[in-house]
Amino acid sequence: MIDPPRITQTAGLLTAFVHLTVPREDIRKVMGPGLGEVRAAVAAQGIAATGPWFTHHLRMAPGIFDFEICVPVAAPIDPVGRVKLGQWPVTTVARTVFHGDYEGLGAAWGEFNAWVAAKGYTPRPDMWECYLAGPESGVDPSGWRTELNRPLVD
Repeated sequence: MIDPPRITQTAGLLTAFVHLTVPREDIRKVMGPGLGEVRAAVAAQGIAATGPWFTHHLRMAPGIFDFEICVPVAAPIDPVGRVKLGQWPVTTVARTVFHGDYEGLGAAWGEFNAWVAAKGYTPRPDMWECYLAGPESGVDPSGWRTELNRPLVD
């Protein structure tokens, strides 16, 4: 289930991120360690996270995930290992929130992308998911919330 989509403008954002390109079936193997790597780099530098973590999908190719695991940060980090500093510009996006288990994200994206197309918007090739509440917030997936963002061509 998704909330009614809306069009909004994001604020600029500093992030710490690690870029990964993996076969689709490996996503569960790399997500936790990748997030841990980013969080450890941020914590080691004494910099605060300023919001929930998210994944920025650069392109969607069958069978391949080309994405960044991102943590918004209060100040620039010094790159360390695979963790880099990112700077996001102000962006116009279509946005909704999906409620449920991560297994339902594919269908949620399908419904959301259909809404974007039906409204006549032109999406960019990238998109991102912001994990507002997940398994760490409780075992009942009905309480999990994932914000879906689709940047739009101006």
